[in-house]
Amino acid sequence: MTVDPSLTQDEHVVLLLHPHWKTLIRPFAVAALVIVVALVAEVLIPSGSAAGAGRLAVAAVAIGVLMVWLMVPVLRWRTTTYELTTRRLRMRDGIVTRHGRDIPLARINDVSFEKGLLDRLLGSGRLVVESAGEHGQIVLRDIPRVESTQATLFRLVEEEQRRLERNERNQP
Repeated sequence: MTVDPSLTQDEHVVLLLHPHWKTLIRPFAVAALVIVVALVAEVLIPSGSAAGAGRLAVAAVAIGVLMVWLMVPVLRWRTTTYELTTRRLRMRDGIVTRHGRDIPLARINDVSFEKGLLDRLLGSGRLVVESAGEHGQIVLRDIPRVESTQATLFRLVEEEQRRLERNERNQP
């Protein structure tokens, strides 16, 4: 097992999450629609000397649209991570340019979740994390197993507060 150099001593990963797969429903629906439209266009192109070039153009456009409407959301989904460690909540995203944000568990004041009807059916939701600091409230959308994640985060926040209190009592 490799050790993550970005983790501090005695820190380990508890949860590593990607956004819920429901974020990919719309891109896959658009991809299916593009394929159907391209196939219909291929069939409707009349035979003749320009038919080959017309079919090639339709295929090229369809592939271009699929690349934009399917590959970019899949890459965005795959490169977005929410990592919960024993010391902090880490958020990372970005395909070409990476962005990251770490919130120490000791600064988290409140953790709650919200689930709409579709979220309840699919087992996902929004996780709302309130922290002390200038950013205040962070909303993480499309979190899988949001209730379990919220409970785990809350438990880790309490454990971190107890650890810090013990360390304060043991210092001279």
